[in-house]
Amino acid sequence: MSQSNLPSEGPKGKPTVNNLALYSVGAEVGCATIIIVVVALFVGIGLDTLLGTKPVFIILFTLGSAPLSIYITYKLAMRAVKSATPQVPGTKQAKPVEEEEKSE
Repeated sequence: MSQSNLPSEGPKGKPTVNNLALYSVGAEVGCATIIIVVVALFVGIGLDTLLGTKPVFIILFTLGSAPLSIYITYKLAMRAVKSATPQVPGTKQAKPVEEEEKSE
C-alpha cells in the first residue's frame, strides 16, 4: 500500500487544516440533517394534533424530510468543495457548483 493514501498529518500527528475542514463539513451536514428531521417531526405532530389525524402528517413530513436532507447535504458538500479548491492567481478556474446546476 502506498503512503500517499494515508491522511496527511502535521507535526506531532496533529490533523492538518484540510482534515479539520472535512470534519467541519461532516458535522455541519449531520447537524443540518438532525435539525430537518426534528423540525419535520414536530410539524407533523402539530398538524396531526390540530387536525385530529393520528399518524398521517408525522409519517408524511418525516418521509418528506429525507429528500430535503439529501439535497441540503449535496449543497453543503458542493460549497465545501468549491471553497476547498485551491485557486491559482492568473488562471481561469471551472466552478463545479455551477456546472452541476446547469446539468439539472
